[in-house]
Amino acid sequence: MCANCKGSHGEMTAKLTGEARTQALADLDGWAEAEGRDAIAKTFKFKDFNAAFGWMTRVAMAAEIADHHPEWFNVYNRVEVTLSTHDAGGLTEKDISLARRMDRFAAQ
Repeated sequence: MCANCKGSHGEMTAKLTGEARTQALADLDGWAEAEGRDAIAKTFKFKDFNAAFGWMTRVAMAAEIADHHPEWFNVYNRVEVTLSTHDAGGLTEKDISLARRMDRFAAQ
């Protein structure tokens, strides 16, 4: 069990389902449901390794503050990201919020 995915008062974060899930996914640019899991994924491409690593550093600081951490894989200028809330067993608002923040950082 991932102790880092609890809500602000220790409660479990609820999985997104139904219309809330559909709307949350529709509002994300370039994110897709991850094959074989209740998660979303996106590949970010940057100018070079320095730009990719700088973005990862900004995301890491924001993720630490939010106490919600991404799964990611980096090779040179590419970062593959998968987001899912482990304690909830799937996609939650925490994932959507972090995805939006990642997109904003990538646009800077």
